[in-house]
Amino acid sequence: MRILGLDYGEKRMGVAVCDELGLTAQGLPTLIRKTKKQDLETLQKLIDTYNIEKIVIGYPVRLDGTEGIQCDKVNRFCEILAENFSLPIVKWSEELSTKEAEEILINSGVRWRKRKDKIDKLAACLILQGYLDSIGGKE
Repeated sequence: MRILGLDYGEKRMGVAVCDELGLTAQGLPTLIRKTKKQDLETLQKLIDTYNIEKIVIGYPVRLDGTEGIQCDKVNRFCEILAENFSLPIVKWSEELSTKEAEEILINSGVRWRKRKDKIDKLAACLILQGYLDSIGGKE
């Protein structure tokens, strides 16, 4: 089963896809948000290209487990996804994925300007990989 992973952002969205066995996540180019219509067209192309059967989206719960404003935004975006695509959508706790992605890039010696270009993609990979690890190839 091919799964699309998303790190939702209002200006940029990290995108990742898993291999056909559902074992590893690979990053795709970051989606620079434009209009809702263009964003959905881009996602539809990815869904068609990779034969996506499920979407996993990062869900930014607070450290104390409560939902905040960002969760509301992700929930609204999930509603849009559900209205436009006939795919299961899984909200997966981000658990500071963007922060972890930044630390990985810093420790890898990636300079600030290049980090900005790579952080959303890596965060999407971490979200998707976390989900894949939790299901252990069961789908």
